[in-house]
Amino acid sequence: MVIGKRKPFEEILKMIEPYKKIMVLGCGGCVTVCLTGGHDEVRVLSSQLRMARDKDGNQLEIIEKTIERQCDPEYLDQVQDLVPQVEAVLSMACGAGVQFMAERYQATPVFPALDTTFVGGSLKEGYYVERCQTCGQCKLAYTGGICPIARCSKSLLNGPCGGSTNGKCEIDPEVDCAWQLIIDRLTNLGMMDKYEQILDIVDWRTNRDGGPRKMIREDFQR
Repeated sequence: MVIGKRKPFEEILKMIEPYKKIMVLGCGGCVTVCLTGGHDEVRVLSSQLRMARDKDGNQLEIIEKTIERQCDPEYLDQVQDLVPQVEAVLSMACGAGVQFMAERYQATPVFPALDTTFVGGSLKEGYYVERCQTCGQCKLAYTGGICPIARCSKSLLNGPCGGSTNGKCEIDPEVDCAWQLIIDRLTNLGMMDKYEQILDIVDWRTNRDGGPRKMIREDFQR
């Protein structure tokens, strides 16, 4: 899932400073799962904004709303009657959701309440870790399902570097050496022949060639 964290409160206050009525819009997708942009977070942020503005004698009216996903046009239609009622939208979605909202409602400013940080998962509630850098050329079949680009501090595709100690990275002793994890897993699986294959470097140019990446499922086109 996409992981995000809330922007500093003062930065959010600054963004909405000129406005008297806004909508704080949550997203029921990834940011709800990582506890940064769902219904509860919308309610908390809205309350904080009201109190801060009341303290300054500059009252703020807020419409609170959470939709299933902000990156999906069919759900954006759910706020089509609300957006014209406000001067600005404060989106608690990831960067993709903010942009989809801005494209859908071009007459209304849309501001991000979150910083989108990485693609990852949860080790436990409230503890999220990066697992993918969306390179578009996945090597997990050769590395035991452990991504060397995301999990190696040096993003080495052919490792290890030789700088680890007791299975920990030389850059941060609290970080597991990704290549130690890869070798251990390949060994346990009886797949060390995969390790002997030299992996070609990721051609990041292919990810940027011709503008933003896209995926088209012809079987779903109408």
